Amino acid sequence: MRNSPRLLALVTAGSLGVSLAACGSGDAGTDEAAGGPIAVKATDSSCEVAKTSVDAGTSVFAITNGGNKVTEFYVYAAGDRVMAEVENIAPGLSRNLHVELPAGTYETACKPGMIGKGIRGPLTVSGSAAPLTDDAALLAATASYSRYVKSQTTALEERTAEFVAAVKAGDIPKAKALFPISRTYWERIEPVAEIFGDLDPRIDGREEVTEEGMTFGGFHRIEKDLWVAGDVSKSGPIADQLMADIKEIVQKANAEKLSPLQLANGAKALLDEVASGKITGEEDRYSHTDLWDFNANIEGSKAAIAALRPVLEERDPELVKTLDAQFANVDATLGKHRAGDGWKLHNQLTQADLKELSDAINALAEPISQVAAVVAKKA
Repeated sequence: MRNSPRLLALVTAGSLGVSLAACGSGDAGTDEAAGGPIAVKATDSSCEVAKTSVDAGTSVFAITNGGNKVTEFYVYAAGDRVMAEVENIAPGLSRNLHVELPAGTYETACKPGMIGKGIRGPLTVSGSAAPLTDDAALLAATASYSRYVKSQTTALEERTAEFVAAVKAGDIPKAKALFPISRTYWERIEPVAEIFGDLDPRIDGREEVTEEGMTFGGFHRIEKDLWVAGDVSKSGPIADQLMADIKEIVQKANAEKLSPLQLANGAKALLDEVASGKITGEEDRYSHTDLWDFNANIEGSKAAIAALRPVLEERDPELVKTLDAQFANVDATLGKHRAGDGWKLHNQLTQADLKELSDAINALAEPISQVAAVVAKKA
C-alpha cells in the first residue's frame, strides 16, 4: 500500500489530530548497535546517510525530515527486497529504524512525498554477527509469528478466491459483502507483504500508483468498479490478476525467514497504516469499509507483539503492562463502532469519533515504538 501525499498532508497538519509520525521520543530507546544510531538527514531533494558501510548485525538509523514533504526511509536488498522501512515521517520530525543485516550490498532510500523509487545511496555491510535468533526466545517468537502468517495467508487465498468468483460472476451484492472480509487477512500481515517490492502496490495500491508508472489494479480498482461504476462486466481480468498476485505473495510470505526486528517494526507499521489511511478514509475511499481494515491492522499488530511477549516480559515487564492497557483502550474505543458482525462505514463516523480513535492509536503508538529497541538489546 502506498499513501496519498495530499491526504496525508491534511492529517499531518492536524485535521484529525493524528500524530503517529511524531513518536520520536519512544523510538529512541536504548540502542545497542555499535557506535550508536546512524544519522539520516532527509529533505525534499536529498538523503544524507552518515555512514555507507556498517558491521553486520543490528544497525539503527535515526532519520530526521528537514524537508516540506512527508517522507519514508528504506533499506533495500537486491531486487528491491525491503529489509526494513519507516513511513510517514512528517516535516520536522524524527524516527528511528532498527534493522538486522547480514554481510552484503544494500541500498538506502529516502522517499520525499512517499512516491517513486526514492533518493538512493549504497550501503555495504561487512563481517559477521550472531543473528538475534540465536536467542532461543527470539527464535521461538519468529516461529510463532510465522505460524500466524501461515494461518492468515491460507484464509487470504480462500476468501480472495470467493471474492474473485463473485466479481467474475457479476454478483455485485456478494462481491461487496466479501470485499472487506477478504481484505481483513491481507491487512493483518501487510508488513510481511510489503517486503516483496511491486507485489504490494499491485495488490493494494490506490489510484495514485499511476503517478509511479504502474497500472491501477488489485483490490482498490475492483472496489471502484463495484461502488462507483456499479459495473464489473470488464473486471474479470483485473480479478484474475489479483488472484495470481495473491497466490504469489502467499507463497513468498510463507517461505520468508523473518527477523525478530521485522516483527517489532511490523507492529509499528500496522499502526502507521491506520494513521495514514484508515483514519482519513483514504484507504477504502469508494466503499468506506475502512474500519474493517483498521481492526485488522490492530489485530495484526497485536499478533506480532504476542509472539514477542515472552521476550518483552523478561526484558521490560513495565512496557508489557503499558502495551496491554493501550491495546485494551484501542479495542474498547473501536468497539463503539461495531455494526452487527462488522463495522460502521467510515462516512458514518463524526469528527469527534475519528479524533477519539486517533488519540487511542497515538497512545498505543508510543509504547509500540519502543519494542524494536528492547528486541535488539543483548539478552
